[in-house]
Amino acid sequence: MNEGVETRELRYFVAVAEELHFGRAAERLGIAQPPLSRAIRALERRLGAPLFDRTTRAVALTEAGAVLLTEGRAALDAVDAAERRTRRAAGARPVLGLVAKAGASQELLAKLLDAYAAEPGAAEVDVTLCGPGEQERVLRDGRADVALLHRPFDATDGYDTEELAEEGQALFLPVGHPLAGRAQLRTADLADLPLPRWPRPDGGFSAGEGPQVHDSAQLQQLVMLGRAVAVLPDSVRAGLPEGIVAVPVVDAARVTTLLAWPPQSRVRGLADLVRVASRL
Repeated sequence: MNEGVETRELRYFVAVAEELHFGRAAERLGIAQPPLSRAIRALERRLGAPLFDRTTRAVALTEAGAVLLTEGRAALDAVDAAERRTRRAAGARPVLGLVAKAGASQELLAKLLDAYAAEPGAAEVDVTLCGPGEQERVLRDGRADVALLHRPFDATDGYDTEELAEEGQALFLPVGHPLAGRAQLRTADLADLPLPRWPRPDGGFSAGEGPQVHDSAQLQQLVMLGRAVAVLPDSVRAGLPEGIVAVPVVDAARVTTLLAWPPQSRVRGLADLVRVASRL
């Protein structure tokens, strides 16, 4: 019977697969290169498949290696999640980790936290605010127990969810823009506008000619300067500074705000938080 893959070996493999360079991977792992190379070759022998195509000039993943990279990342995330959630559960006071996108659904999040805090025996909520598209990764690797997500922008596959609100979207643009005085717009009206490009999970940016944007504060400044416009949920209007207006985009996709958490989660306080959220 083949031996199972060890967590240490997976970490070694993922480092090489991401760096595609044994020297850089060894430096990242804090080990020498020869034992790293031996460990990868031993893993390949045990799995019965080459994981890398090696030449004197480059290292590339094989098809089998690409599969192991996807599965290995998920497995390591699961191990890290188990460790982090266990440590939180073992603390003197129960702590519930919640992650949300900075600047999104601020009013709803504040109401949820206030309502939950009023519940008897409520756990302490540790709120993590992150950049666009990062909530799902923070939830998956155990840095949070529950996430505030927005469909269709965030992936919810594999999670239990509780829908909290649904809303339309609007075009946010500077005062004085030719479209600022319109009562409403359609997506066809936005064809030639400098829409922002958000980072993808792989670190690249979405296609387009608009400016690259990393967070909501940067986007707000670009809009005020007239360098960009943005289609965002209607609820963003609540925090608008002077100089920016919002015009409804009547045929834009509806946005659903929801809570998401891993199935069969037994984290203390999660069920009560979801119950409070459903009342909101």
